[in-house]
Order: sequence, then C-alpha cells, then structure tokens
Amino acid sequence: MKGITYIKLFLYCCLLLIVSSCGTSKSLHHQPVLNGYNDIISERIVHSDSLITLDDNILKLSKYGHWQLLVKGDPLERGLITGSLTQELLQYQEKVFLDKVGDIVPSKFKQRLLRGFLKWFNRKLYLNVKEEYKTEIYGLTRYASEEFNYLALPYLRSLYLHGAHDIGHALQDLALVGCSSFAAWDAKTPDGKLVIGRNFDFYAGDDFAKNKIISFVKPATGIPFMTVTWGGMIGAVSGMNANGLTITLNAGKSDMPLVAKTPISLLAREIIQYASTIEEAIVIAKKSTVFVSEAIMIGSAKDNKAILIEVAPNNFGVYDVANANQLICSNHFQSEAYSDDENNSKHILESHSKYRFDKMMELFDKNNTITPKKVVEILREKRGLNNETIGYGNEKALNQLLAHHGVVFKPSERQVWVSASPYQLGAFVAYDLDDIFSNSFSVTSSFVKEELVIAEDPFIYSIDFENYEAYRVFDRRMDIVLKNKKQKVSQKELTNYIDLNPDLWIPHFKVGKYYYQEKQYVKALPYFEMALQKEITTVPDKEAVEKHLKKCINKID
Repeated sequence: MKGITYIKLFLYCCLLLIVSSCGTSKSLHHQPVLNGYNDIISERIVHSDSLITLDDNILKLSKYGHWQLLVKGDPLERGLITGSLTQELLQYQEKVFLDKVGDIVPSKFKQRLLRGFLKWFNRKLYLNVKEEYKTEIYGLTRYASEEFNYLALPYLRSLYLHGAHDIGHALQDLALVGCSSFAAWDAKTPDGKLVIGRNFDFYAGDDFAKNKIISFVKPATGIPFMTVTWGGMIGAVSGMNANGLTITLNAGKSDMPLVAKTPISLLAREIIQYASTIEEAIVIAKKSTVFVSEAIMIGSAKDNKAILIEVAPNNFGVYDVANANQLICSNHFQSEAYSDDENNSKHILESHSKYRFDKMMELFDKNNTITPKKVVEILREKRGLNNETIGYGNEKALNQLLAHHGVVFKPSERQVWVSASPYQLGAFVAYDLDDIFSNSFSVTSSFVKEELVIAEDPFIYSIDFENYEAYRVFDRRMDIVLKNKKQKVSQKELTNYIDLNPDLWIPHFKVGKYYYQEKQYVKALPYFEMALQKEITTVPDKEAVEKHLKKCINKID
C-alpha cells in the first residue's frame, strides 16, 4: 500500500463526480445466491485461547504462531463456519487494514471521495466474481464488525477488500512490492521432483502480518486445498491442492484501470480448487477478465514442472520454456505476448524486478541442485549481486525484511513449508496435505510435521537484526519529520539513524533531505553524495537523489 499516487486518485474522484452515481445502484444492492443452502450451523466451542472447534471444523494456534484452519462444506457452510471460527481474526484484520488506509488518507474529505470512488470503481465487481465465492464471502461476513458499515455493509465491503490487492498495485506510482518466486525440477533437484519457493512481499504494516492463517479447505465440489491467508480473505496468493497443483502470484506493472473485474486472488482460488494440471489451470485463467497485470506461477506434480500464466486486462501469455529444469519469476513478464509491451519494458529498465531476477539466477547457477532447505536459504538472502552488501530492507534483495510470508512447496509429496514471523526469518513450518485431508485427521491430530520443520534464521539473534528493527522505528519517525517540516532531530540521533543501517541508501538520503529542509545546504550535500554511492532501488529513486543533490549545489553556489 505504499507509494499511492494521490494525483491519480484525485483525478479519478473528479471523474466520479462528473459521472455521478451512474451504474452503481445495482452493485450496491446486489445479493449473492443463497437458495438451496442451509444457513444454520452449530455453535462453536472455545476450548482455549488456542483451540476453537465447530463440529469437525478446527481453528488451532501452533507454537510457531500460525493459526491453522480446517473447514469443510458447501459455499455457504464454508463461509459461515470460517466466519464463526475466525471472527476475532476477521474483525482484527479488517480494522488493521482500514486503519492503515486511514493513515494513508487522513483527510476526512479525501476519505469521502475515496469511498465514492470505490463504489463507482467496483460497480461491476459483483458481475465478475464466481457465484460460489460470493456466497462464501456472504457467509463469512455474517461475523464481520459493524464498525465500518459507514464505508459499506459487510458483504459489499468484503468484496471490495478482495480487490484491494489489485487496486493497491494499480495505484502505486512507480513499481510494485517485490515478490520473488522460482521452481526447480528434473536434474536441478536431487530426486528430480519439482520444488518451488516464493516470498510474498505484500506489506500493509506490521500488524497486518501478525495473524497468519494456514487454511485447509475441503470443499463440497472441487479439490481440497491449502492457502496462506488472513482473516476475511478467501482468495489465494500462495497455495497447493491435494493433487499437487500449486499457485503463487507475482504482480506486474499495470495501467490504472477504470473498473474492477475479477480480483486476481479469486482467479487463483478457482485454479487451486478446480485444476489438477497446468493445462486445466490455463483454461480457467483464459476465461477470466482481470483488471491488473499479474504473473501466476503454476506448479504441477502431474506435469512435474512449473510455468507462468501472465494475465492482463488486454493480454494473455504463457511462459513455458521447453527442455528446461528451472523457472525464475520476479515482477516483469517473460512470455512472447509481452515482448512489445511498453509498461513491461519500462518496468524492467526502471524497477528492482530485473535485479532480483538476476540474483535468483546467480544463486541457481551456484547450486547444482535445489532442495527445500536450499530454497529457504535463497528466500532469506539479504545480499545483492556478487554478495554485495546493499543495506537491510533494500527492495533489490530477495529478502527485503518485510515479507508477509515465505513458502516452499514439494508438490509430489503434498508437502508445504510456511515461514513463521518475523518476516521469513522464523522457522519454516512443515505441513503434509495427505495427512491433514485424511479421514483420520481430528482435533487431537497435529497439523505440523515436526520432523520436517526447517529452523529459524540465526540472523534474528544478531545485533544487525536488532539494529535493523530499531532503524525501522526511527525511519518511520523520519517520514513524519520530513512531512511535517516542523519537528527537530538532533545530530546525534541522525548519526545513530544512519549507523543502524549504514549500507542502505535511504537513511543517507533522508538525513540529506532533513538538512535541506532546514536550509543547512552544506550539511545536506555529503549525505546526498553518500546516498548515490549506495545501491539505490530504482531509476526514479536515483533520479530523485540526483535532483536533490543538484538543488543543494545550486543553493550553495
């Protein structure tokens, strides 16, 4: 949610005022299909702070901090049961997310414009969501808070939130939060079987990532599947089904759309629930109408390989390299369908996507075979190309120290590893889908495959990690100082700020900006010069530093 372009938002709100409420009435009064479903479920039983059950459906907190959810039934049952079991998590997550939006758009007037914009923008959303998922969402939102009803009633609000991932990408100025994913198979793995890794670097604040849910769903129709998710979210961003088909999402560069259509996470959910092979996944993806650009990595135990489905509002491509045993994906497209795409070409040149892609290639070249443990090492990599120290939190790193989660899949064994907090530094907790979806699994069974758990990164016990966490706190303070232009910071504090993360370009740049705002141009100059000596994230970022340096020199002259 960082980097939102307020100018774009303002222009679209102006457009909204011009077109008034044309076309929004039906969407605001839409109701999902409920006929034929039973809307009565049992009462949940709260056994403890870490265990809640409802018939044979389970919500259980692991010692690693994951909420583990097992739910069965038809669409309405799934929604109602999930809502009942996770109601505290659902209400917490919605509050965290909407409070974050309030921080980004603090003006009450702009918030009113934003609400009007979202109603207009989402006017066709309900037409592009599968009936099954609208029914499930409706059941889920029976347990939503009424606190935010001034925005929209719970069902409609949840539909909007399922498109927030897409809208967030579309509204970003420059690029995207940098998800990275890769796959290896045949000669690139010890047993020849497919293994996949991904970092989901979607960041909406620390609180948003606190209560991860590992959801295991046995739908009345389709294939049982698991996803890594959060309260209120039925879509998929990382997941695998019981037939060994996996899905992960990597956002591409998008134009600002004029209307919401199928949210990417709900397309991914349909694939994970109904596809067993790569070809079946492609068929499902082709029939959907999306409103942002996304690379969808599909891994398949049956095909023993991975491919990319690259979707956009007006384009569709499949990247399937013949005679290959590996696949690398960051945030740009690779299929022939996008070879002349201007957005994609510019994104490759100006963003950090190509740098991370090259880093993954470098690490793959250094390792003859890739195991799940090796995947975790790669996902945790904090250095740049050629082992360069580029500062902690640099978006050119594979591990940007902000990931919501990291995941490893071994589809042939139906095994998945999900990172515990913080970021992807905690233990990678192992789950076995065959065990969890078996008829013998019960409330007394363990979700976690303890013997396969991969230990936490020792980095979390280091002084460097302690310094990085302190850096993040002060960095947020610096943002407030630079925005308000009234607060003062001492030289000692500014020096300590840089010393906490000296190899990252950002603190040097922000200290330079602070002195520039204070009209202390001679003091500001060396900080801008030092920032330019570091590995700056993107071309626009580098241009911003150069612009400030030039202005500073002009002021001194």
